[in-house]
Amino acid sequence: MEAVKVSPKFQISIPAKIMKSLNIKAGQKVLMIPIDGRIEMVPIKDAKSLRGIAKGIELNIEKEADRL
Repeated sequence: MEAVKVSPKFQISIPAKIMKSLNIKAGQKVLMIPIDGRIEMVPIKDAKSLRGIAKGIELNIEKEADRL
């Protein structure tokens, strides 16, 4: 946890330790979610970085009789 200062233009800098731990790159978008008086920032991953995440997943799932 680290404190940051909001600039007069309402900008903030993400501390280097947090950027490295979340692998946030310059120009990457971050989703800002207001929750109960606080802000949660969630890095948005580009579609290319998600390629292959389902590799090896089993697709032959047995269906229940009433779902055929």
